[in-house]
Amino acid sequence: MDTPLIVLEKLTKVYSTGAEDVYALRGISLQIRANEFVAIMGPSGSGKSTLLHILGCLDSPTSGRYLFRGRDVSQLNDDELARIRNREIGFVFQAFNLLPRATALKNVELPLIYAGVPAEERRQRARAALEAVGLGDRLSHRPNELSGGQRQRVAIARALVIRPSLILADEPTGNLDTASGQEIMRLFSELWSQGNTIVLVTHEEYIARYAQRIIRLRDGRVESDTPNPEPLSVLVTAEDSHDIAGNS
Repeated sequence: MDTPLIVLEKLTKVYSTGAEDVYALRGISLQIRANEFVAIMGPSGSGKSTLLHILGCLDSPTSGRYLFRGRDVSQLNDDELARIRNREIGFVFQAFNLLPRATALKNVELPLIYAGVPAEERRQRARAALEAVGLGDRLSHRPNELSGGQRQRVAIARALVIRPSLILADEPTGNLDTASGQEIMRLFSELWSQGNTIVLVTHEEYIARYAQRIIRLRDGRVESDTPNPEPLSVLVTAEDSHDIAGNS
């Protein structure tokens, strides 16, 4: 059997505030295989975002091990960590994090600049990524000329353009209205069906139902880790998903 993409072994994260130690994660152990679509849920303070930041090599655990593609992340130097962030992991954030004065095309090119990709190849790949998320006619638009859903699509294209092993999404529908959020989740479903590995943090039950596996955290621990036998399909219509959202 193939090596899991991600292995976490008794992972802890402790923040020292001076007066006391705050435990964000308390012994998390789990595995995520390539081409899984995982939703991480839990109340505020449960450790969701901390876990996602560690998976993205944006933070490091206090103890325990994080293996990415079989390599112990704690043993990597800064250059190796930067390479993973720039070439292996695509990030999608709630706040979009787009450069306001740059066009959609330039925003999507940005990670390729960090990766040292030549200019002409950057433009071609950025254009293809925007076309893949349905924004081939918005290449020259700036963020303030796009809707919230379109801005998040630009952010997803920016994550895809490096051809990552892993897409990490932190509340990607949090700043969107219901209809736009459903469009974004149908896009994630399509990406998963094309072979992408996706880990998504959400507090919305109906958003989590698009994933094939739902991990629930509470007080820094895994409360449950269950398969979702019927993830919402890319074939779900806007009307159907509106009903699902309203009934969740």
